[in-house]
Amino acid sequence: MSIIKKLFGKSKSTSTKSPPIHGQSISKRGIEATLTPLRPDLNVFFSAKANIWHPNRNPDGQIPLNMAENNLNWSIMKKKIEEVAGSSKMADWVSGYTGMRGDNAFLEIMAQFLEDQLTHVKMNPDHLAALAGATAIIELTTWILCDAGDVAVIPAPSYPVYTQDIFNKAKVERYDLLTHHHIEEIIHTHPLSITHLNQTYNDLKSKGKKFNMLLLTSPDNPTGHIYSQEKLQQIAEWCITKRIHLVVNELYGLSLIDTKHADIASDYSQHIEFESFARIMNDKKSNYLHMIYGLSKDFGMSGFRVGFLYSLNESLMAAFENISAPHLVSNYAQWILSEVFQDKKFLTTFIKKNQKKLTESYAIVSQSLKKMNIPFVPPHGSLFVWLDMSEFLEENTSQGESTLWQSLFDDTGILLTPGIGFGHSKMGQFRLVHPFVKKKVLKEAMKRLSEFVDARRISSI
Repeated sequence: MSIIKKLFGKSKSTSTKSPPIHGQSISKRGIEATLTPLRPDLNVFFSAKANIWHPNRNPDGQIPLNMAENNLNWSIMKKKIEEVAGSSKMADWVSGYTGMRGDNAFLEIMAQFLEDQLTHVKMNPDHLAALAGATAIIELTTWILCDAGDVAVIPAPSYPVYTQDIFNKAKVERYDLLTHHHIEEIIHTHPLSITHLNQTYNDLKSKGKKFNMLLLTSPDNPTGHIYSQEKLQQIAEWCITKRIHLVVNELYGLSLIDTKHADIASDYSQHIEFESFARIMNDKKSNYLHMIYGLSKDFGMSGFRVGFLYSLNESLMAAFENISAPHLVSNYAQWILSEVFQDKKFLTTFIKKNQKKLTESYAIVSQSLKKMNIPFVPPHGSLFVWLDMSEFLEENTSQGESTLWQSLFDDTGILLTPGIGFGHSKMGQFRLVHPFVKKKVLKEAMKRLSEFVDARRISSI
């Protein structure tokens, strides 16, 4: 079945069986869930992953570059975890119940890790909560901070699944704040300003809507932009004044690109250093400032399901204590990661190796796209390249964008993240996840993409 049929067929469900129309056996909200796929490319991804390209074993295979996973250094982490599991005596607390924000010893170790590697400011474990992944953190935080019908504002383009994270249970609406149209407008910096926020605030107020949350991702998904401390300071002060919750997701905070690397330095007009939002939080001590982190992206451990919320809002933390039970991290995962994350030397080495490989991986994409003359946003961090292929749209519509996405996959086997759901206004933009595959596979993908681009340009003459 084509991607387009999966997206635009009569049923929105990704299941092969359509839900019953009459005499349903589940609730209305259950029916709504059956008709709301998590993301449109998920089934296609698993199919492509099972048919991945190999120069000898599968020369006609496909190359999925749509899932936000970093597979460049898993072998290093896997070896470390196996060493710990094979040599360490399991703690007695693993088999029983622990704190509803996570085991105290685990939170202390992770607070120290965050302080040493990410935030570089004091991290009090009493203000830290651990749940089963950043998705659970976002969902529960939204549920606690907002009422149904409230609005969470997210600068576009942004991670599509935020829509489900904030709406499925909390029933909070997503508002895509448009700060630009053409990709050239965001090549050097994220244009979000206080003027944009004031305009959005007034727009929502005129419609009787409550702007209750601003959700930022830094480094950004999909552009890879980093919000400077100066800009975060301005935004934080605006949010505190308006009594709007500012949630900064730093899930990619250690997945940084060396923008001064000789192969890519020319991509950047300025070299922005990442600084954690936690510094501003500790200075302001406001109930309206919150930070999210997790181990899925920086450490390639999405399957471990470990996310964190850092907040000085005591009421928020008290609410977590009472309703977090269905979302807890398994005690075994907490224990094994406690052992791993106490090894500071290993962590420092791993992070440096990861950033080096990310930079080399991005350089392959950057050099290839420049040769193809395909516009893209040079990332300062994250796992992504946000690129513009609108030149090849047959029609400037969402259908035209999906047709282009389908054609690229059919002709080349390359699966990018579709533009659907990112909230941007211009059609024909896609997200490429470069560290999902190793260098050899990524080079093959760029070769195929170049051939696709050349063929399209020749056919248009």
